[in-house]
Formats: sequence, structure tokens, C-alpha cells
Amino acid sequence: MSTPTPEPKDKAVAPDLALDSTLRPNIWDEYVGQGHVKANVRVALDAAKKRGDMPEHILFYGPPGVGKTTLAHLVALTLDAPLKTTSGVAIERAGDLAAILTNLEPGSVLFIDEIHRLGTKIEELLYPALENGSLDIILGKGPSARTVELSLPRFTLVGATTRVAQISGPLRSRFGGGTYQLDFYSDEDLRAIIARSARVLGLTVPPSVVAMLAGRSRATPRVANALLKRVRDYSEVHEVEMNEEACNKACELFGIDALGLTKDDRRYLETLETGFKGGPAGIRALASALHEDPDTVENVYEPYLMRLGFIERGPRGRVLTEKGSSYLRNGVSF
Repeated sequence: MSTPTPEPKDKAVAPDLALDSTLRPNIWDEYVGQGHVKANVRVALDAAKKRGDMPEHILFYGPPGVGKTTLAHLVALTLDAPLKTTSGVAIERAGDLAAILTNLEPGSVLFIDEIHRLGTKIEELLYPALENGSLDIILGKGPSARTVELSLPRFTLVGATTRVAQISGPLRSRFGGGTYQLDFYSDEDLRAIIARSARVLGLTVPPSVVAMLAGRSRATPRVANALLKRVRDYSEVHEVEMNEEACNKACELFGIDALGLTKDDRRYLETLETGFKGGPAGIRALASALHEDPDTVENVYEPYLMRLGFIERGPRGRVLTEKGSSYLRNGVSF
């Protein structure tokens, strides 16, 4: 009796991942926003191509979902180079890094997401690879230990992080191609991104709905595309057009209000107001009250709430502002 072939574990998420790749721009002109970063990176890439050389290593930092991964893909496409993608948390041992670097094709782009998660020993092993194109591996232990130097193929490292302050100074200094900050997006740029994504998905979305989605996208392209897909799903299931009424009903179902705040954001504000009397509240105490990890609170909830002016972060902790209090008093508007 034959053994049935197991279903792949990622079968359910594969279509959505493929869709995200489809929405990712493949040419610079389709990459909306971050004009200063785009201009600087393109100069570095074009100069390297004219010299017949690999560009120096590049670091992007900024909030989640603002286009760091897309820029890494565009760098590889511009250089017509193979792209190898990994993350800082996935490189746990020296052998992990050695396996990645020694298997790179010549002229590759290596993209390390959340590069601040690299351990100190891994960072130190990476330095000669970035500077000299070599990798020093220690074989054996004790008196019999010896160092073997491996020559690596030429490559460009593109690092991305949401927490640039956690990257050590020595590692930051190796990014001779530049360290670039990506910021939140304007409503105008988000409308352009949503309109383009709608065309790629073959959707007919009125400008008024595009504007509504942009206003609820937390100034972040990844959120904008996700919200567009969720409203599309709602319209398909209920067999209605993607008009303003459908958009409002879908967002109310998902708990996303007119400002883009979710039920978790509102729970944060309510906890700060009622549980801590508006603050100041320390990050660990606040995270404990929310049953969340402090990093999640600091990197997922707070950046957008600070952008709206609803909270402030100070030496003594988090404080609810008058704008935040007014939002809670006025109730949720979908």
C-alpha cells in the first residue's frame, strides 16, 4: 500500500505570497515614493555598472511595510544579478552564514532582512566577507584549531532593518553604498500605489474608494495593498461592486476605522487611558497589560499612533495626548 504524498504546509498561503510578488514593482518608475532614496541608489548602481563593478553594500531602515524589500529586488533587477534572500534571525551559527556566502553566484545580491537580529559572532564573521571577499573559518578546538580562509564570489549586501539603532557601529560602517531611511507615505503616494495595484489585479475601483483606502492604510504601502485585497474579497463574497458603501462595510467588518486604526490600536489607547490614567506608562507595564510583547507594542502599534499625535514617548514612558483622548471621547467612525 503506497504512502500518500503529504500536502505542502504552505499551500494555503502560497497564492497570497505569489500575489504579493505580483504587486511588487519591477521597474523604478513603478516604485512610488521615497524619491530621495531612489535617486541616490540609482546613481550608485548606474556608476557601478559603468565601471563594470559591483556596487558597495547598502542599508535600508524604516518602519515595516514601506518598501525596503522591494528596493532590494529592484537593486538586483537593475544589476541583472541573482538575488538571495534571508533574515538575521535565520542565521544562527557561523555555519549558516558560511553556507549562504559560499553558495552565492558571482555578482549576486544578498538581501538580509531584519539584519539587526544578527548575533555578535556572526557580525564579526561577516566583516572580512564585506571588506575583503573572504571568510575565516576556524576548524577544530583547542591547540589543534586552525583557521581556513575561504575566497568568496563578489557580491553586494543589501541590509534592511526596522531598528537601525540596534546595529553595531562596526557593521553600519561597512555599508559604503549608503545608509538610507525610508519614511511613511503621503496620501497622494498611497492613492497612486492602490490605483496601480487595482490595475494589476484587474479591479475597477472608483477614485473615491481609492481615496478611502489610502486614508485607512496607516501611511504604509503593505497595509494599502492588504486592505485593497480584503475589500476585493468582501465584494466578491457579497457579489457587490467595490463602491464606497462596500468599502465602509468591509472596513467595519475588519474593525478598521476611518483613520486606519484597528481594534488593537483602540485597545492600546483605552488601556493607556483607563489602566494608566493617561500615563506616563512604562513600555513593559503597558505591554503586560495588553498581553503583548514589548517589541510588538513599540514597533507595530506605536509608530502610527505617534504619527497621528495620539501618544507621546518620553523618558518616563508613554503618555496619551489630548488628540488621543479626543479620539476616544468621539467614538469610532467607519
